Amino acid sequence: MTQSPHSSKYPATRHDWWEAARPHTWANAISPVVVGSGAAAFQGGAHFGRAILALIVAWALIIGVNYANDYSDGIRGTDEDRTGPTRLTGSGLAAPEHVKLAAFACFGVAGIAGIILSLWSAWWFILIGALCIAGAWFYTGGKNPYGYRGLGEVAVFIFFGLVAVLGTEYTQAGAVSWVGLASAVGIGSISASVNLANNIRDIPSDAEAGKITMAVRLGDKAARIVFAVLSMVPFAMSLFMAAAYTPVLVGFLALPLALHGVLTVLRGAQGKELIPVLGINGKAMLAWAVLTAVALFFGGMR
Repeated sequence: MTQSPHSSKYPATRHDWWEAARPHTWANAISPVVVGSGAAAFQGGAHFGRAILALIVAWALIIGVNYANDYSDGIRGTDEDRTGPTRLTGSGLAAPEHVKLAAFACFGVAGIAGIILSLWSAWWFILIGALCIAGAWFYTGGKNPYGYRGLGEVAVFIFFGLVAVLGTEYTQAGAVSWVGLASAVGIGSISASVNLANNIRDIPSDAEAGKITMAVRLGDKAARIVFAVLSMVPFAMSLFMAAAYTPVLVGFLALPLALHGVLTVLRGAQGKELIPVLGINGKAMLAWAVLTAVALFFGGMR
Protein backbone atom coordinates (compact mmCIF):
# COMPACT_ATOMS: atom_id res chain seq x y z
CA MET A 1 0.00 0.00 0.00
CA THR A 2 1.52 3.32 -1.07
CA GLN A 3 1.89 6.20 1.30
CA SER A 4 -0.45 9.17 1.02
CA PRO A 5 1.34 12.26 -0.33
CA HIS A 6 -0.07 14.25 2.59
CA SER A 7 0.73 11.80 5.38
CA SER A 8 4.31 12.85 5.98
CA LYS A 9 6.82 15.62 5.54
CA TYR A 10 8.59 13.19 3.21
CA PRO A 11 5.89 11.66 0.96
CA ALA A 12 7.98 9.15 -1.03
CA THR A 13 5.99 6.09 -2.06
CA ARG A 14 7.27 2.60 -2.74
CA HIS A 15 7.14 3.45 -6.42
CA ASP A 16 9.36 6.49 -5.83
CA TRP A 17 11.93 4.34 -4.03
CA TRP A 18 11.74 1.81 -6.87
CA GLU A 19 12.32 4.51 -9.48
CA ALA A 20 15.23 5.96 -7.46
CA ALA A 21 16.86 2.50 -7.52
CA ARG A 22 16.93 3.02 -11.33
CA PRO A 23 16.01 -0.45 -12.63
CA HIS A 24 17.08 0.60 -16.14
CA THR A 25 20.70 0.50 -14.89
CA TRP A 26 20.51 -3.01 -13.47
CA ALA A 27 21.73 -4.52 -16.76
CA ASN A 28 25.08 -2.94 -15.84
CA ALA A 29 25.21 -5.32 -12.86
CA ILE A 30 23.68 -8.45 -14.42
CA SER A 31 25.60 -8.41 -17.72
CA PRO A 32 29.16 -8.71 -16.34
CA VAL A 33 28.20 -11.66 -14.15
CA VAL A 34 26.48 -13.40 -17.06
CA VAL A 35 29.37 -13.02 -19.49
CA GLY A 36 31.96 -13.64 -16.75
CA SER A 37 30.23 -16.94 -16.00
CA GLY A 38 30.32 -17.73 -19.71
CA ALA A 39 34.06 -17.09 -19.77
CA ALA A 40 34.47 -19.39 -16.75
CA ALA A 41 32.42 -22.07 -18.50
CA PHE A 42 34.65 -21.75 -21.56
CA GLN A 43 37.54 -22.73 -19.25
CA GLY A 44 35.46 -25.59 -17.87
CA GLY A 45 34.98 -23.93 -14.49
CA ALA A 46 31.40 -22.66 -14.29
CA HIS A 47 29.88 -22.71 -10.79
CA PHE A 48 26.21 -21.81 -10.31
CA GLY A 49 26.40 -21.00 -6.59
CA ARG A 50 29.32 -18.62 -6.98
CA ALA A 51 27.63 -17.00 -9.97
CA ILE A 52 24.54 -16.26 -7.85
CA LEU A 53 26.67 -14.71 -5.11
CA ALA A 54 28.51 -12.57 -7.67
CA LEU A 55 25.14 -11.45 -9.04
CA ILE A 56 23.95 -10.45 -5.55
CA VAL A 57 27.14 -8.44 -5.03
CA ALA A 58 26.84 -6.60 -8.36
CA TRP A 59 23.09 -5.97 -8.05
CA ALA A 60 23.33 -4.67 -4.48
CA LEU A 61 26.26 -2.44 -5.45
CA ILE A 62 24.46 -0.80 -8.34
CA ILE A 63 21.35 -0.08 -6.29
CA GLY A 64 23.58 1.21 -3.52
CA VAL A 65 25.47 3.54 -5.85
CA ASN A 66 22.18 4.81 -7.28
CA TYR A 67 20.89 5.70 -3.81
CA ALA A 68 24.29 7.12 -2.85
CA ASN A 69 24.26 9.36 -5.94
CA ASP A 70 20.70 10.44 -5.12
CA TYR A 71 21.80 11.40 -1.61
CA SER A 72 25.09 13.08 -2.47
CA ASP A 73 23.82 15.00 -5.51
CA GLY A 74 20.71 15.96 -3.59
CA ILE A 75 22.45 17.50 -0.61
CA ARG A 76 24.80 19.38 -2.96
CA GLY A 77 21.88 20.80 -4.93
CA THR A 78 23.05 19.19 -8.19
CA ASP A 79 19.65 17.52 -8.74
CA GLU A 80 17.49 20.62 -8.38
CA ASP A 81 16.87 21.06 -12.13
CA ARG A 82 17.08 17.74 -13.91
CA THR A 83 15.09 15.47 -16.17
CA GLY A 84 15.10 11.72 -15.66
CA PRO A 85 14.26 9.27 -12.86
CA THR A 86 12.83 10.28 -9.50
CA ARG A 87 15.30 12.00 -7.18
CA LEU A 88 14.30 11.29 -3.61
CA THR A 89 16.65 13.76 -1.94
CA GLY A 90 16.72 16.59 -4.45
CA SER A 91 12.93 16.63 -4.82
CA GLY A 92 12.32 16.45 -1.06
CA LEU A 93 10.42 13.17 -1.33
CA ALA A 94 12.55 11.41 1.29
CA ALA A 95 14.75 12.44 4.20
CA PRO A 96 18.39 12.58 3.10
CA GLU A 97 19.49 10.39 6.01
CA HIS A 98 16.99 7.70 4.94
CA VAL A 99 18.36 7.69 1.38
CA LYS A 100 21.90 7.46 2.76
CA LEU A 101 20.83 4.59 5.02
CA ALA A 102 19.31 2.77 2.03
CA ALA A 103 22.60 3.15 0.15
CA PHE A 104 24.65 1.72 3.01
CA ALA A 105 22.15 -1.10 3.56
CA CYS A 106 22.73 -2.13 -0.07
CA PHE A 107 26.48 -1.86 0.41
CA GLY A 108 26.08 -4.08 3.47
CA VAL A 109 24.27 -6.75 1.43
CA ALA A 110 27.01 -6.56 -1.22
CA GLY A 111 29.65 -6.83 1.49
CA ILE A 112 28.13 -9.90 3.13
CA ALA A 113 27.63 -11.71 -0.19
CA GLY A 114 31.13 -10.68 -1.25
CA ILE A 115 32.74 -12.04 1.93
CA ILE A 116 30.96 -15.38 1.48
CA LEU A 117 32.06 -15.51 -2.16
CA SER A 118 35.64 -14.60 -1.21
CA LEU A 119 35.89 -17.24 1.50
CA TRP A 120 34.49 -19.76 -0.99
CA SER A 121 37.05 -18.87 -3.69
CA ALA A 122 39.91 -16.47 -2.82
CA TRP A 123 40.06 -14.58 0.49
CA TRP A 124 41.82 -11.56 -1.04
CA PHE A 125 38.67 -10.73 -3.00
CA ILE A 126 37.50 -9.20 0.29
CA LEU A 127 39.98 -6.38 -0.36
CA ILE A 128 38.72 -5.89 -3.90
CA GLY A 129 35.15 -5.84 -2.59
CA ALA A 130 36.03 -3.14 -0.07
CA LEU A 131 37.58 -1.10 -2.89
CA CYS A 132 34.40 -1.51 -4.95
CA ILE A 133 32.22 -0.23 -2.09
CA ALA A 134 34.55 2.72 -1.55
CA GLY A 135 34.41 3.44 -5.28
CA ALA A 136 30.62 3.32 -5.23
CA TRP A 137 30.38 5.83 -2.36
CA PHE A 138 33.07 8.28 -3.44
CA TYR A 139 31.70 8.53 -6.98
CA THR A 140 29.55 11.42 -5.79
CA GLY A 141 30.15 11.24 -2.02
CA GLY A 142 32.81 12.76 0.17
CA LYS A 143 34.53 16.13 -0.11
CA ASN A 144 36.14 15.52 -3.52
CA PRO A 145 33.97 13.05 -5.49
CA TYR A 146 35.70 11.69 -8.57
CA GLY A 147 32.40 11.70 -10.49
CA TYR A 148 32.63 15.51 -10.39
CA ARG A 149 36.08 15.33 -12.00
CA GLY A 150 35.15 13.51 -15.20
CA LEU A 151 36.14 10.04 -13.98
CA GLY A 152 32.69 8.45 -13.72
CA GLU A 153 32.90 6.51 -16.98
CA VAL A 154 36.43 5.35 -16.12
CA ALA A 155 35.16 3.97 -12.81
CA VAL A 156 32.22 2.24 -14.51
CA PHE A 157 34.60 0.63 -17.01
CA ILE A 158 36.86 -0.60 -14.20
CA PHE A 159 34.30 -1.74 -11.62
CA PHE A 160 31.39 -2.93 -13.78
CA GLY A 161 33.66 -4.10 -16.58
CA LEU A 162 37.11 -5.37 -15.64
CA VAL A 163 36.52 -6.14 -11.96
CA ALA A 164 33.01 -7.58 -12.30
CA VAL A 165 33.65 -9.78 -15.35
CA LEU A 166 37.14 -10.98 -14.45
CA GLY A 167 36.20 -11.33 -10.79
CA THR A 168 33.23 -13.49 -11.73
CA GLU A 169 35.42 -15.61 -14.01
CA TYR A 170 38.19 -16.01 -11.43
CA THR A 171 35.91 -16.99 -8.53
CA GLN A 172 34.49 -19.81 -10.66
CA ALA A 173 37.41 -20.96 -12.81
CA GLY A 174 40.34 -20.00 -10.56
CA ALA A 175 41.98 -18.03 -13.38
CA VAL A 176 41.27 -15.32 -15.92
CA SER A 177 41.59 -15.72 -19.68
CA TRP A 178 42.03 -13.46 -22.66
CA VAL A 179 38.45 -14.37 -23.65
CA GLY A 180 37.35 -13.10 -20.25
CA LEU A 181 39.41 -9.94 -20.69
CA ALA A 182 37.83 -9.27 -24.09
CA SER A 183 34.39 -9.79 -22.55
CA ALA A 184 35.29 -7.41 -19.72
CA VAL A 185 36.42 -4.71 -22.15
CA GLY A 186 33.20 -5.09 -24.14
CA ILE A 187 30.92 -4.92 -21.10
CA GLY A 188 32.92 -2.14 -19.44
CA SER A 189 32.77 0.00 -22.56
CA ILE A 190 29.04 -0.26 -23.24
CA SER A 191 28.34 0.08 -19.52
CA ALA A 192 30.33 3.32 -19.54
CA SER A 193 28.28 4.44 -22.55
CA VAL A 194 25.10 4.18 -20.46
CA ASN A 195 26.65 6.46 -17.85
CA LEU A 196 27.84 8.83 -20.57
CA ALA A 197 24.37 9.06 -22.14
CA ASN A 198 22.99 10.04 -18.74
CA ASN A 199 25.66 12.73 -18.40
CA ILE A 200 25.14 14.04 -21.95
CA ARG A 201 21.52 14.61 -21.01
CA ASP A 202 22.58 16.53 -17.90
CA ILE A 203 25.36 18.69 -19.43
CA PRO A 204 23.53 22.02 -18.91
CA SER A 205 22.50 21.40 -15.29
CA ASP A 206 25.79 19.70 -14.35
CA ALA A 207 27.88 22.54 -15.80
CA GLU A 208 25.80 25.10 -13.92
CA ALA A 209 26.12 23.15 -10.66
CA GLY A 210 29.88 22.70 -11.05
CA LYS A 211 29.66 18.94 -11.65
CA ILE A 212 32.38 18.49 -14.27
CA THR A 213 31.53 15.11 -15.78
CA MET A 214 33.30 13.64 -18.78
CA ALA A 215 30.43 14.89 -20.94
CA VAL A 216 30.90 18.42 -19.62
CA ARG A 217 34.68 18.20 -20.20
CA LEU A 218 34.35 16.86 -23.73
CA GLY A 219 31.46 19.05 -24.79
CA ASP A 220 28.21 17.88 -26.36
CA LYS A 221 29.48 16.93 -29.83
CA ALA A 222 32.60 15.03 -28.76
CA ALA A 223 30.73 13.26 -25.95
CA ARG A 224 28.23 11.90 -28.46
CA ILE A 225 31.02 10.54 -30.64
CA VAL A 226 32.65 8.85 -27.63
CA PHE A 227 29.26 7.38 -26.73
CA ALA A 228 28.98 5.84 -30.20
CA VAL A 229 32.47 4.35 -30.01
CA LEU A 230 31.91 2.85 -26.55
CA SER A 231 28.61 1.34 -27.67
CA MET A 232 30.33 -0.50 -30.55
CA VAL A 233 33.24 -1.95 -28.56
CA PRO A 234 31.43 -5.20 -27.56
CA PHE A 235 31.00 -6.09 -31.21
CA ALA A 236 34.68 -5.45 -31.91
CA MET A 237 35.38 -7.83 -29.01
CA SER A 238 33.09 -10.43 -30.60
CA LEU A 239 35.29 -10.34 -33.70
CA PHE A 240 38.37 -10.65 -31.52
CA MET A 241 37.00 -13.63 -29.56
CA ALA A 242 35.88 -15.33 -32.77
CA ALA A 243 39.54 -16.22 -33.29
CA ALA A 244 39.13 -18.63 -30.36
CA TYR A 245 35.54 -19.73 -30.99
CA THR A 246 33.59 -18.57 -34.03
CA PRO A 247 30.06 -19.02 -32.53
CA VAL A 248 30.61 -15.98 -30.27
CA LEU A 249 29.70 -13.95 -33.34
CA VAL A 250 26.11 -14.63 -32.28
CA GLY A 251 26.62 -11.54 -30.10
CA PHE A 252 26.06 -9.47 -33.24
CA LEU A 253 22.34 -10.20 -32.88
CA ALA A 254 22.38 -7.42 -30.26
CA LEU A 255 23.81 -4.91 -32.75
CA PRO A 256 20.46 -3.46 -33.93
CA LEU A 257 19.62 -2.44 -30.36
CA ALA A 258 22.98 -0.74 -29.89
CA LEU A 259 22.69 1.02 -33.27
CA HIS A 260 19.28 2.34 -32.28
CA GLY A 261 20.79 4.03 -29.25
CA VAL A 262 23.81 5.30 -31.19
CA LEU A 263 21.69 6.84 -33.97
CA THR A 264 19.41 8.50 -31.43
CA VAL A 265 22.39 10.14 -29.73
CA LEU A 266 24.22 11.09 -32.94
CA ARG A 267 21.09 12.70 -34.34
CA GLY A 268 21.19 15.18 -31.48
CA ALA A 269 18.51 13.97 -29.07
CA GLN A 270 18.27 16.28 -26.05
CA GLY A 271 16.85 16.16 -22.52
CA LYS A 272 14.02 13.68 -22.12
CA GLU A 273 14.66 12.30 -25.61
CA LEU A 274 17.88 10.76 -24.24
CA ILE A 275 16.20 8.91 -21.36
CA PRO A 276 15.17 5.87 -23.50
CA VAL A 277 18.78 5.52 -24.70
CA LEU A 278 19.83 4.37 -21.23
CA GLY A 279 17.36 1.50 -21.38
CA ILE A 280 18.13 0.69 -25.02
CA ASN A 281 21.87 0.42 -24.44
CA GLY A 282 21.23 -1.52 -21.26
CA LYS A 283 19.18 -4.04 -23.24
CA ALA A 284 21.86 -4.20 -25.94
CA MET A 285 24.48 -4.87 -23.26
CA LEU A 286 22.44 -7.60 -21.60
CA ALA A 287 21.55 -9.22 -24.94
CA TRP A 288 25.21 -9.24 -26.00
CA ALA A 289 26.23 -10.68 -22.63
CA VAL A 290 23.64 -13.47 -22.72
CA LEU A 291 24.32 -14.40 -26.35
CA THR A 292 28.08 -14.39 -25.81
CA ALA A 293 27.81 -16.36 -22.57
CA VAL A 294 25.63 -19.03 -24.19
CA ALA A 295 28.14 -19.43 -27.01
CA LEU A 296 31.03 -19.65 -24.53
CA PHE A 297 29.11 -22.16 -22.41
CA PHE A 298 28.67 -24.51 -25.36
CA GLY A 299 32.28 -23.86 -26.32
CA GLY A 300 33.36 -25.09 -22.91
CA MET A 301 31.40 -28.32 -23.46
CA ARG A 302 33.42 -29.24 -26.54
